[in-house]
Amino acid sequence: MKKEYLIALIASLAVAAIVAAALFLLVIKPQQDDNKELEDKVTAIEELAQLEKEEMENDYEQLGQQYGEMMAQLTNDSLIAQLTREQLRAQQLLEELKQTKADDAREIARLKKELNSVRAVLRNYIRQVDSLNQVNQNLRNQNTQLSGQLEESARQNQTLQEERRTLTERVEIAAQLDATAITLTPLNKRGKVAKKMKDAKQLQVNFNISRNVTAQNGQRTIYVRIQTPTGEALNSGGTFPYENRQLEYSMKKVIEYSGEETPVATYWQVGEFLEAGEYRVSIFADGNMIGTRTFLFEK
Repeated sequence: MKKEYLIALIASLAVAAIVAAALFLLVIKPQQDDNKELEDKVTAIEELAQLEKEEMENDYEQLGQQYGEMMAQLTNDSLIAQLTREQLRAQQLLEELKQTKADDAREIARLKKELNSVRAVLRNYIRQVDSLNQVNQNLRNQNTQLSGQLEESARQNQTLQEERRTLTERVEIAAQLDATAITLTPLNKRGKVAKKMKDAKQLQVNFNISRNVTAQNGQRTIYVRIQTPTGEALNSGGTFPYENRQLEYSMKKVIEYSGEETPVATYWQVGEFLEAGEYRVSIFADGNMIGTRTFLFEK
């Protein structure tokens, strides 16, 4: 009897074990597998969110650097101030992004929208800077053409070109006066044209200030500088500023300029022996050389 009871008990336990195993395989094990798969998906989503956040931080940093590079190329104070504000805005948004958790979907979405806005603003400023660069390039081309008309030394030409390259407005170039039809005539003691320079008692320099409707009207001081064959200037005792230095002038005259062509005549009293050779006449006004010409006087 006891043997039969023991066999029945063993059989019952075996059945229970089989049922438990079946229950684990059919219910608990699939549920564990589903949980594991869900955890893997959540981990993957978190990793993607963190990666997206890091990419956004990198984009904000690059935008800030681009603003800085653009400002380093500009001289326009107003535009630099605008770019500075946008750069500070990008830096502030970057700090907000760094303080934001990757799983904060609403805040990440807001900062991503702000990122697109910062990009759009940067593209607009890039177009403005490209437009300014095009204008500056046109100015440089015009300056090159103008500098070709001057017969100054290589160093003076280079200095003039560098100064003109700093101009940012066309009107500053257009308003510059221009001296044309320059003549140098030696006169003898009777006021007649001297055949030889050694007979000259007076030098007459005539020229015209060209018509220029964009130039400011009013009184202008015109300086005339005559250089002898040795390179020295015939000096009347005065100087004028030009290219951060003082130059001696031969004659000075104040004229009333109305924007129309204005003839000018100046005279230098000869007080020394003048040798034959090449003489250079240069005309200056408003800190600029507005005309130059050389003359050859034979013995």
